[in-house]
Amino acid sequence: MTFLRISAVAALALASLSACSNDGEVPRLMNLQSHQDSPDEFSIVPTQPLQAPPDYQALPTPTPGGGNLVDPDPRAAAVEALGGRVSAERTSGVPAADAGLVQYAGRNGLSADIRATLAAEDEQVRRGGRGRILERVFNSNMYRAAYEDQILDPQAELLRWREAGVRTPAAPPPPE
Repeated sequence: MTFLRISAVAALALASLSACSNDGEVPRLMNLQSHQDSPDEFSIVPTQPLQAPPDYQALPTPTPGGGNLVDPDPRAAAVEALGGRVSAERTSGVPAADAGLVQYAGRNGLSADIRATLAAEDEQVRRGGRGRILERVFNSNMYRAAYEDQILDPQAELLRWREAGVRTPAAPPPPE
C-alpha cells in the first residue's frame, strides 16, 4: 500500500471512531478538567478557634450536614465587607426595602418554570454548536463558537450608550 492509501484509511478510521463518541449526551463546550487525584487545596478552609459557649443549654441541636458554630461563613463575610447587614442576608424571603424592586422586575409577569425553560433553550444552543469532528477529537473549546450570535461587541455597545447621552465613567475616554 502506498502512503496515500494508508493515510486515507487512517483518516477514515479516525473520523468513524470520533463520530460515535458521545451520542445522546448533552454537549460540553468547556473542556476544563482537573487531572489530579489529590485533594483540592482551595477546599480546605480554616475554622475559627474553639471556645466554650457561655451556656451549654443554649447550643443548637446538631443536624446531619448542618453548620457548625466555628465554620466560616464566606457569604456573611462578603456582605459585611461590602458594608451590608448580615442579619438582612440571613432572612428568608424578600426584605421590605426590596419589595418595590422585586415588584417592578416582575411587572410583565413571572414564569414559575423559568429555570427549566432556560436550561432547555441553552441545551438546544449547545447542541447546535457541538463542533466539528476534529474539534471533538482534539478536545478543543467550542464555547465561543456556540454562543457567537449572543456575544455583545463591547466597543459598539459603549458607542451606542454614549450616543444616547449616557455617561460612561468606568470606560476609557473616547478617542479624540
